[in-house]
Amino acid sequence: MEKKNVWETYDEKQLQELEDHAKEYMEFLDKGKTERECVDVIVNKIEEEGYQELQALIKENRALKKGDKVYAVCMNKSIVMFRIGEKPMAEGMNILGAHIDSPRLDVKQNPMYEEGGFAYLDTHYYGGVKKYQWVTIPLAIHGVVIKKDGTTVEVNIGDNEDDPVFFVSDLLIHLAAEQLEKKAAKVIEGEALDIIIGNKPISIGKKEEEDKDARKPEKEAVKKGVLAILKESYDIEEEDFISAELEVVPAGKAREAGFD
Repeated sequence: MEKKNVWETYDEKQLQELEDHAKEYMEFLDKGKTERECVDVIVNKIEEEGYQELQALIKENRALKKGDKVYAVCMNKSIVMFRIGEKPMAEGMNILGAHIDSPRLDVKQNPMYEEGGFAYLDTHYYGGVKKYQWVTIPLAIHGVVIKKDGTTVEVNIGDNEDDPVFFVSDLLIHLAAEQLEKKAAKVIEGEALDIIIGNKPISIGKKEEEDKDARKPEKEAVKKGVLAILKESYDIEEEDFISAELEVVPAGKAREAGFD
């Protein structure tokens, strides 16, 4: 069977529709890097199309009728939409299903530690990821933190131009002879996917004492430095990680590949 290049089958109208769809999809990828973000984007989109929140209609004691479009969100991470038909549900319904696929590194609930002069977040990969693709690339942290007082802090660090980014370290080529002998599945182990988030001790910038030799190195000074920044910038403390859902995703926006 002869296979045709689909580009050769499109007319000008279809080519423009393709470009518009690709642009819209790229914007969706930029705004929806996690399940929560995807649900937010979807809700905004479908409300523009006339969908109403089911729970709000229930509170108003409104009965659904043919042609109504409603939706419900579960745990801010999944969504179901209904278009009400004419026949009773007992006679069946048409279902179109899809899942939100968000490959990422999940930050564990007691994640922060210091080792070798660097502060890290302990992670666990989620989804069908090729682990070796996640090293030495710019990473962002998205998610929510539920603080001890019950308030919610939304986190999105790494996607704005002025934001820092994070990364998983790797061996220099000169030190990687043994590593390069491994199979792709073992080149980078899951336990090695902890992200580096800082390396500046909290003591840097403090007023020096008269006798420098009398100063003792502060324990976990790098970790404390990062925690101080989190407290100042987000009012987040280390204990708040226990009730946080933070996800590490590739930083930056989706872009077109190739000249054309």
